[in-house]
Amino acid sequence: STRHNDLPNTTTTESESKEASKIPSIRIQKDHPKELIIGDPNSGVITRSREIISNSCFVSKMEPRNVKEALTDEYWIGAMQDELNQFKQHEVWELVPRPEGTNIIGTKWIFKNKSDAEGVVTRNKARLVAQGYTQVEGVDFDETFAPVARLESIRLLLSIACLLKFKLFQMDVKSAFLNGYLNEEVYVEQPKGFVDPNHPDHVYKLRKALYGLKQAPRAWYDRLTKFLSDKGYRKGGLDKTLFVKTEGGKLMVAQIYVDDIVFGGMSDKMVKHFADQMQAEFEMSLMGELTYFLGLQVTQMEDSIFLSQSKYAKNIVKKFGMENASHKRTPAPTHLKLSKDSSGVKVDQSLYRSMIGSLLYLTASRPDIAFAVGVCARYQAEPKVSHINQVKRILKYVSGTYNYGLLYSHGCEPTLTGYCDADWAGSADDRKSTSGGCFFLGNNLVSWFSKKQNCVSLSTAEAEYIAAGSSCSQMIWMKQMLTEYNVTQDVMTLYCDNLSTINISKNPIQHSRTKHIDIRHHFIRDLVEEKTIKLEHVATELQLADIFTKALDANQFENLRGKLGICQHEEL
Repeated sequence: STRHNDLPNTTTTESESKEASKIPSIRIQKDHPKELIIGDPNSGVITRSREIISNSCFVSKMEPRNVKEALTDEYWIGAMQDELNQFKQHEVWELVPRPEGTNIIGTKWIFKNKSDAEGVVTRNKARLVAQGYTQVEGVDFDETFAPVARLESIRLLLSIACLLKFKLFQMDVKSAFLNGYLNEEVYVEQPKGFVDPNHPDHVYKLRKALYGLKQAPRAWYDRLTKFLSDKGYRKGGLDKTLFVKTEGGKLMVAQIYVDDIVFGGMSDKMVKHFADQMQAEFEMSLMGELTYFLGLQVTQMEDSIFLSQSKYAKNIVKKFGMENASHKRTPAPTHLKLSKDSSGVKVDQSLYRSMIGSLLYLTASRPDIAFAVGVCARYQAEPKVSHINQVKRILKYVSGTYNYGLLYSHGCEPTLTGYCDADWAGSADDRKSTSGGCFFLGNNLVSWFSKKQNCVSLSTAEAEYIAAGSSCSQMIWMKQMLTEYNVTQDVMTLYCDNLSTINISKNPIQHSRTKHIDIRHHFIRDLVEEKTIKLEHVATELQLADIFTKALDANQFENLRGKLGICQHEEL
């Protein structure tokens, strides 16, 4: 290129200058004025491949199918290089000569586009994983179990945050598993596309865990647990992924889900201190207010929290081609009676299972479809046309209500209450009953279930009694979980619409009507006697658990749906 100062001083006509202005200039000014420089001129050169990792404008929208394809795209090469730089920074491995007679584990690149809550691709993530299925127990791995948070625990935390009126934040530890220390001697192959040209036959000896290794989650969990324990956090007795700290009567909590951490507290100082401690120890790829976690969209407002999966709901409706189908007011027709349908036409089993699996995850924030999905899930072994038509009916309902979710409100008492119900002999195949239950902390729905009972009930009272037993178990678990947050319960109330069930729970005498009920269900009596749980009668039309045991007409369904706290959010 030629500098402006070196150009000859020539004069041009007006028409020539107009023509010249149309031609794009390829000349660049070598001596750029310092006042026009953006950023720090002393920070060194930032190449395009490094820039794309931090700038969401420069990302590839396509996910490569293999390494060969990825190596033709500069954005994915940059992502792969960034992953290997993480390995170097964490001192994950060292290149050594291939040892004789040792199990060498293969490596594989996994390519994934990371998107935000709106579905916009923000980052290309290349992850190098170990092919852990080739590991040999007792040789290169021993213990592998690592706990993960239940979705009920996440919803309980959201409800507690509402009741105690504090904001929740999230952080994502960058390459979390690379922080876990290994106790075993493990060797892996060099990654494809990045083999050392001077030592092509060498292998890497691991110092720290790698994604894909059987013991990787456990190694990371152990490292994080030790770190938080040293900082004064107490690990939950029931939920081993919950860490709690109390200072001056103020509560600080952190809930762990592998490398995602949700945290919050009643003191802004404690929250900031926790964030600073974590950042000092681990590198973070994300930190901010809790908005999107495990596919759950969380909207935190001044006096409430809204939990939904609208993006996910839209995606599954589109995935199964139901976005243009007519909407339905309910997920199942009234008096739905599905059966094995032995004479029916078979349908693609993998498609049916994919639809069921997708809908089951949607029930994390949509209890209104729990019963309909649960019934359809019973026929995954041999699905027929009648079954897939019912699944499509659920998708038509979801399509019209994708922006519905759970609303948690502030300012209610942290009292635990439950509703239980049963549909006697509801299954057309084996005449087993369906249990249903829902549990509230204050006004906020935290947990629910809709499940076919294990045994055949001989009466409505027995079916309801078994449902009440399952509900009691859940309430005891929730009561114990609440003690972790320093929230205690007096007598918990379980509402039931069957008077016989309530009488059996209060009457310790066995007689002909109750002697056939399995002894394990009678622990309800102990709970009632100890005044841990109180069974109270509720009118059938006010029984909220009805929605989990049977298909209802549109008006009743919408009425109960509203009472559960499932509503529409205008902004979604």
